[in-house]
Amino acid sequence: MFKKELKIFLVILVILSILMHYEEFLTHPISHILALPNSGAYGLGIYHPLIFTFLVYIVFLIPRVFFKILKRGNN
Repeated sequence: MFKKELKIFLVILVILSILMHYEEFLTHPISHILALPNSGAYGLGIYHPLIFTFLVYIVFLIPRVFFKILKRGNN
């Protein structure tokens, strides 16, 4: 179960990164990644990709857990 959730988290991280910074990844990906420690996204710095990914992961997790509980209750 942990591996599955980790894969989901990593897929969300990659998709969000590409969607939010597609131009940087096309023009100068290495310098963009190396500038991550100096990023100032809402004062979160280097941790902002993980925090935003975690928030989106939670948004996807809540309905999954809810439907799993409903499914278990019907059996």
